[in-house]
Amino acid sequence: MTNQNDTATATAVVAAASAHASASTSVSASAFRALHTPGTPLVLPNAWDVASARVVRAAGARAVATTSAGLAWALGTADGDRLTRDRAVAAVAAIVDAVDVPVTADIESGYAPDAAGVADTVRAVLDAGAVGVNIEDARHGAGEPLRPLAEQSERIAAARKAADAAGVELFVNARVDTYLRGVGEGPDARLALTLERAAAYLAAGADGVFVPGAVDTATVAALVEGIDGPVNVMAGPGAPPVADLAGLGVARVSVGSGIAQAAHALVRRAATELLAEGTYGALADGLDYGELNELFGG
Repeated sequence: MTNQNDTATATAVVAAASAHASASTSVSASAFRALHTPGTPLVLPNAWDVASARVVRAAGARAVATTSAGLAWALGTADGDRLTRDRAVAAVAAIVDAVDVPVTADIESGYAPDAAGVADTVRAVLDAGAVGVNIEDARHGAGEPLRPLAEQSERIAAARKAADAAGVELFVNARVDTYLRGVGEGPDARLALTLERAAAYLAAGADGVFVPGAVDTATVAALVEGIDGPVNVMAGPGAPPVADLAGLGVARVSVGSGIAQAAHALVRRAATELLAEGTYGALADGLDYGELNELFGG
């Protein structure tokens, strides 16, 4: 039979472990926040599972960012708010446990229909050990392509409040999908709408602004000048090099699902070559088995 002393001891151990985890998360959050320096951007090769996170970290990444699309595909689900919170957070937790640098999680629009649900998601992400989130204002399915400004601001405010209540300086990266969704009639209107949304999200408690789909130097420069906070650009083929984006004052450069797409393209090339030609050329540049196995303690 368990006596009261045993119960008290167990409770104390759990409380101490929880306090240690919270302190560790807070330290990681502060370190991650400090990496966002305009002109010296944090470069994030996005990962989608433990293996890609380990490879990204071994390549020298100072932090690991998830790609919601890559993560959803790895779990057998389409991107676009179709993944459940529990499955997404479990994947994030596994990535956090696999690397020794801060992890920021792309949580799509929050895996929830309302602001209260977004707060629940943020609490779960913090429990998983992540210290940053991306929250997008795109709305999937029927209706307008973006959530109403007031509604999205409320969702971001809920995320901020949940993190503050947990005592963690969670970096809330507010994603504005005006460019990605083609919202706004003409370049001037689109830029004005983007800046309006960025200002509202920062006022609601966001720490940075992520504008995927905007990569030309004139637009990026206008965004940096018009946004009173760190600007995140999603780069890829055709975008300016990181050094050029740094020169424009960008604070964070990520690649979204780009690396995951490239990896899956290699799978298709290798499979097609093997099945159609019976040859193995696509496998020539694969990582060494021993090197990969060593990343997992082998």
